[in-house]
Amino acid sequence: MGIVVVEVCDSNLMSALDLEKLEEEYPEIAVLRTDCLNLCGLCKIRPYAMVNGTRVFAKTTEECVTLIKQKIEEELQAFHEL
Repeated sequence: MGIVVVEVCDSNLMSALDLEKLEEEYPEIAVLRTDCLNLCGLCKIRPYAMVNGTRVFAKTTEECVTLIKQKIEEELQAFHEL
């Protein structure tokens, strides 16, 4: 398991992307795919993922990936500052 966990709902637009490639870019993370994250209202209207329990969402999947990367970097920086 990684320091940072990125969770993706199988029903969301983000599930169509190969987010596991993020694990190559950031070896300290783990991408988990789940059946449901219980955010059905958001899931229907926006691409989103959970990064260490924080919702990250955007209008497009590309923008969402960019925001996920930003959140990963923030989480890793906070961890390394400890």
